[in-house]
Amino acid sequence: MNGAESLVKTFLAGGLDVCFANPGTSEMHFVAALDSHPEMRCILSLFEGGVTGAADGYFRMSGKPAATLLHLAPGFGNGYANVHNARKGHSAMINVVGEHADYHLKFDAPLKGDIEGVTRSVSDWVKLSMDALAVAQDGAEAIRAATARNGQIATLVLPANTAWSEAEGPVDPLPPVALHRPRPDQIAAAAAALTEPGAALFIGGAAAFGPLARLAGKIARKTGCRLMADYFLPRIERGEGAVDIECLHYPVLENVEILKDVKHLVLLGAGQPVAFFAYPDRPSTPEPADCRMVDLCGPTMDIAWTLQTLIVATGAEQAEPALLSLDVPELPTGELTLAKVGQALAALLPEGAIIANEAVTAGADVIPPTRTARNHDLLYNPGGAIGAALPLAVGAAVACPDRKVIAPTGDGSAMYTLQSLWTMAREQLDMTVLIFANRGYQILRAELANVGVSHVGRNAERMFNVEGPELDWVALSQGHGVPARRVQDMESFADAFRAAMETPGPKLIEIVC
Repeated sequence: MNGAESLVKTFLAGGLDVCFANPGTSEMHFVAALDSHPEMRCILSLFEGGVTGAADGYFRMSGKPAATLLHLAPGFGNGYANVHNARKGHSAMINVVGEHADYHLKFDAPLKGDIEGVTRSVSDWVKLSMDALAVAQDGAEAIRAATARNGQIATLVLPANTAWSEAEGPVDPLPPVALHRPRPDQIAAAAAALTEPGAALFIGGAAAFGPLARLAGKIARKTGCRLMADYFLPRIERGEGAVDIECLHYPVLENVEILKDVKHLVLLGAGQPVAFFAYPDRPSTPEPADCRMVDLCGPTMDIAWTLQTLIVATGAEQAEPALLSLDVPELPTGELTLAKVGQALAALLPEGAIIANEAVTAGADVIPPTRTARNHDLLYNPGGAIGAALPLAVGAAVACPDRKVIAPTGDGSAMYTLQSLWTMAREQLDMTVLIFANRGYQILRAELANVGVSHVGRNAERMFNVEGPELDWVALSQGHGVPARRVQDMESFADAFRAAMETPGPKLIEIVC
């Protein structure tokens, strides 16, 4: 057994059985080890950003980390943006990054890079596995690190000679790291604050979906506080039967208005809300100046225990949370508008769907109508580095093969990880990509005005639009093996989306807007 084989066996022993990959020469022994273990599902992406984004989506919907396989410092660098997004969303991810054989490093070969620098800047845990006899133990520690604190980025750097040298293993899974919990006096103080006029419980992490969201809803119903969450949540349950959670918006001034009456903001599974960017004469945080911030339980703490304890402290055991009721609009017809697309999406969305949304400007009109559609999960991009939607959807579809996955995204954003279409086709994932073809980075037009620039000249315009040539998403999609349609009116959109929901496999709909 060599080091690579001992690592694969250790991963499998630890319950890690999915690997998103884009390997190179330094990883060939790890590839061979994976090849001898068909129980490990290996999924190729043609770009490393697709690898890391898919691992993020997989964790969000399965609660389990996946491995990634990346090639040296440049390969990890290519995947960096979606590792950043995963870290901001507290996803667990285990990156295996090949490195040159240790004796080869002194020659400064063409692909040698600062592998520690590029990995440590976005990883919570990094280990250079320099001894083949220690690789299995290092792998077990990587799993433990990735699953600590509700999800972290663990990166294991594996030199080629460590992978091919004789090793021992596998190593049994290590015990999990205990989560930090609030003190009893902090629980009592939060419980008291929630009963005050102007109180809000601001939740995140696992408190935004499933059973824990219902606990949060019980507390809100009993105390009378507002139940709130951020806009760019990694995952939130919505639709019929989901807990009624009031979410913030993207523009900071809109959030200032939403929070203007909040006097006590209790944070549970979430950090303090903050504007995405700084703007002249606008605040960085949206809460009122006299708002009391109660930092009860951060995103890396024991969210489940805190909710259960707060239930008792507030006497909310028998309370019933406020749930959303099914309320879908009539299917619209005629001229295509973003608002109508949102209505059609709400009307046709199937039960149990997963929406991986990165339609930044279009989404402001498209996503709100789905709030009271059939029950579904919505994934956002908490890290803000664009190019997340397509690989996120890939990972979600791998994690939940029995659920429909929809990926609304702008044409500019989708170009960052276009190669994910090929992975969808190869794996025959049951997902539908919605491309809002507005022919540009429309969000930047609004942001230019937000920072006080009123004039848009030739240079700025050429940096905002993606025209001349115009992107042909039907051709791009079909060229990657995914059937596609272009729609320009509501009847054709409804027909295309309905057909996508009724048949399995990947599809793309280009929405000219």
